[in-house]
Amino acid sequence: MSGIFTDVAVLRIDADDDEQPPVQHKVPLTAISPEGHVRGGIVVLHESRELPESLLDLLRALALEGWLAVAPNLFHRGTEGDEVFGENLFSDFDATFDWLTSRGVYPDCVGVIGFDDAGTAALIVATNRPIGAAVSVAAAGIVQPLNADAIALIEAAPSLQAPWLGLYGENDPRTPPEHIEGLRDAATRSSVATNVVSYSGLRHRADEPQPSPGSTEDSDPAAAALIEAQARIFDWFDSFLR
Repeated sequence: MSGIFTDVAVLRIDADDDEQPPVQHKVPLTAISPEGHVRGGIVVLHESRELPESLLDLLRALALEGWLAVAPNLFHRGTEGDEVFGENLFSDFDATFDWLTSRGVYPDCVGVIGFDDAGTAALIVATNRPIGAAVSVAAAGIVQPLNADAIALIEAAPSLQAPWLGLYGENDPRTPPEHIEGLRDAATRSSVATNVVSYSGLRHRADEPQPSPGSTEDSDPAAAALIEAQARIFDWFDSFLR
């Protein structure tokens, strides 16, 4: 099995900046290494201040596929609120990116994935950083930005620099179907491969439905969506991080 460990990534500091560096200049990381050869690295953005077991399961699954999976703690500054955007997001991502490349991961073999508001962050990162691929699950803030440091995804999507996959549940009130369709159209105006998939009958995240007890893929559309969504995520990284 792959091993889980913690580490820190060092924030980049502008050499021309005469001001003192920030008090907290390291980003805490939780990572899992694959056994054997490392195919690339996946940065897992998350909006929780502590890693839930479901996210650790994702890190483990990515590692089993050969990826060095790493989750930076975006709240290490003691930031209030439930989202981290703007310069803090890019600084933490850049530090994590440097941490991966220092371990032999090629820059074009670095991917990013985020869920919910962190899915919004993943798309925004993919418009500003030359990474290999990005995935957003249930990313909100499509028409209106989530906060003053964010940008509406419908405005950001045409500037995507990395192949991007977006997964949604059609019945999620935070991301109504007309917003998803607008985002799909906006993403097609970018110069990279994009795909936006919405799953009927799901209220929220396509990767985390609430199947009925004892349900199977054949008897419950939510169970089928879970399997299909997970396959899409792994296939997306397999296709573009090589």
